[in-house]
Amino acid sequence: MAVHNTRDKDTFYLIRADILPESMQKTIEAKKLLETGVVHSIQEAVERVKLSRSAFYKYKDAIFPFNAAMKQKIITISVNLEHRTGVLSRMLSYIAQNRGNILTINQSIPLQGLAHVILSIDTAQMDMDATQLAEGLKGLDGVQKVMIIGQET
Repeated sequence: MAVHNTRDKDTFYLIRADILPESMQKTIEAKKLLETGVVHSIQEAVERVKLSRSAFYKYKDAIFPFNAAMKQKIITISVNLEHRTGVLSRMLSYIAQNRGNILTINQSIPLQGLAHVILSIDTAQMDMDATQLAEGLKGLDGVQKVMIIGQET
C-alpha cells in the first residue's frame, strides 16, 4: 500500500482562511503590513499582530494568499542581440508592452558583433505564454537567438 507524503513541498492545498490556526492568520497579517509599508521591520509587524517571531519565521515562506501563489510565473531567457543602438531597448519595450516585468538582466560585452543577454521576467500579468514571448522576441530587428532556459511557476 502506497502512502502519500503530505510533507511534499510541491503539494499545495486550498484552505478557507477562517479554519487556519491563529498563528498562520497572524503571519498573513504581518506579511501584509510589511508588503504595504505600514511597518518597516519584521519586529514591528509581529508586535502589531501579537505574534512571536519564531511563529512568523516558521510560516512566512509557506503561506500565501491564493492569488499571489497563482500569479507567480518567472521565466529566464537567453538572448543573442546584434551590437547596434536600440536593439536591447526595443526588446525591453516589447516585454513591457506585453506586461512583462524584468526582474534581472545580465549582458555580456559584445563579441564579434553579438551581445549575450540573460533576463529573468515575471510573466504573471502577461497575456501570452513563454513560447509566444520567445517567438515575439525572435521577430524583433536585431534579435538573433532566443532560448527559454528556465521556468518557475
